[in-house]
Amino acid sequence: MEYFEEQKRIWAVLMRGGTSRGLYVMRGALPADPTLRDRVILRMYGSPDIRQIDGIGGADSLTSKLAIIGPPTRRDADVDYTFAQVSITAAKVDYAGNCGNMSAGVGPFAIDQGLVDPVEPFTTIRIHQTNTRSIIIATVPVIHGKAAIAGDYHIDGVPGTGARIDLDFADAAGGVTGKLLPTGNVLDRLNVPGIGILDASIVDAGNPCVFVRASDLGIKGSETPAVIDGNLDLNDRLERIRGMVAAQLGFVERWSDAAQASPYVPFIVLVSPPTDYTDFVTGQTIRATQVDLVARLLFMLKMHKTYPVTGTVCTGVAAKIPGTLVHDLLSFESRTQSSVSIGHPAGIITIDTIVEKNDADFKLVRATLSRTARRIMEGYVFIPWSTWDETKH
Repeated sequence: MEYFEEQKRIWAVLMRGGTSRGLYVMRGALPADPTLRDRVILRMYGSPDIRQIDGIGGADSLTSKLAIIGPPTRRDADVDYTFAQVSITAAKVDYAGNCGNMSAGVGPFAIDQGLVDPVEPFTTIRIHQTNTRSIIIATVPVIHGKAAIAGDYHIDGVPGTGARIDLDFADAAGGVTGKLLPTGNVLDRLNVPGIGILDASIVDAGNPCVFVRASDLGIKGSETPAVIDGNLDLNDRLERIRGMVAAQLGFVERWSDAAQASPYVPFIVLVSPPTDYTDFVTGQTIRATQVDLVARLLFMLKMHKTYPVTGTVCTGVAAKIPGTLVHDLLSFESRTQSSVSIGHPAGIITIDTIVEKNDADFKLVRATLSRTARRIMEGYVFIPWSTWDETKH
């Protein structure tokens, strides 16, 4: 950090990782004190403010994300990566889980910054994901000693194509709660305040997710983000369900605390059988024959406009565990293949997943999918000096 007139500056890179975007900063560039660090991060993004007008945030949870990168603190890793979800409406930086899309940018960032030695045509990087205490294996294409950008791989939710980055999340089982099935059950019957008895499957792989049937909440499950976000009664019920599970898993004391104390995890996912619906971004029709199930995922109290990678990992894992709501939605053919294609609001995301039965438990063997990433700009983020002054807060 350096002084510049009345502000300090922090070097950072703005990158798109998958369908998310945010700053990638070196660990040593941020204050070591956690309280001061979070104040600085909030100032970077202009939070709390629904427009984030005085920072780099894009007034959307998908662009209010931060990746903190540093040398590895584990011998079996090449680089450390800590994810931070920056709230738009509250003065909170949430480190409870990971963002798989931002994970896609870690390998290219590490290569371009000289944190790992580039190997052509592909460099394999073992990323220590500190939030979930797991290893993500990234395979990054390299050209002329730098991470490749150009390529013919397309991901729904991002215009154009790019170089394909493969990510393996096989080590992500139980990363947040310590167990792949946090309650020990493939299916739980929840008694939710104000709702009553409801079936749910709770799985922790990538990030913990609460899966519920869309039909149990009176919707089709193929609605657009605007429709779901605009249904205040539905959102209240979803937060009651999510909050109850957050309390059950020990994230909060009372379900009503979850919106403030644990807005990021667990994710809540509305699942439904394959059906035709319209991609709200392109206007194209997603056919029922193209997907194994349809899903709508909410995080940070809003519906995800595409589908998070960690949510994809968890959905793919749940699809391979007999008895979960996700598994029960699949056709016989879909249950027998390793790939799972999920229909989301802006298209389709596919993951290759292998889960093996291990006595009375299940073991995640493989969870791979592909993304693209791109460095957009680099330079300094300026932070007013008053952010460092305790007397100003």
